[in-house]
Amino acid sequence: MSKLKCNQNKIIKLQNVLINKISLEDEDMDFNIIVEKMQSYIKVKGAMQIGPLIQHTKPFVNNEEELDMEIKLLLQCNNYIYSVEKPYMMESVIRVPNCIYCRYIGPGEKLKFAYDKINLEAFENDIELTGESYTVFVDQNEEEGTIVADVFMPRAEEE
Repeated sequence: MSKLKCNQNKIIKLQNVLINKISLEDEDMDFNIIVEKMQSYIKVKGAMQIGPLIQHTKPFVNNEEELDMEIKLLLQCNNYIYSVEKPYMMESVIRVPNCIYCRYIGPGEKLKFAYDKINLEAFENDIELTGESYTVFVDQNEEEGTIVADVFMPRAEEE
């Protein structure tokens, strides 16, 4: 069974998305605690989480002219949550067309191979990517130590 399956023209569409922008400066950051807080917030607001955790990463140049990374955690809800407080944001629809997609099945620590496969696919086919990625954590088997993740990387707009 193949551990990496790619497709060159996929769309990622998310609805009623609670977003939490993560600060990389916080050394005490624990993704599990952040996700649990997001899940609790959704429940307190009278909604339910739909689907798995999604991680959005986007490179940018910071004030010191250095390459930096913006990370957002996204959870879809069964309905739109109005008047969301900081640190959260809410989007009714996130739709990203023209993505190269890769399904990864294997150990969590080797997920980077999915990103590498997409970058190789783009290189071989002269496709320019934006540098962003959406990683959907579909499933986790703790006994076997494996995960199933869908990685979407948008193509750069063609002029």
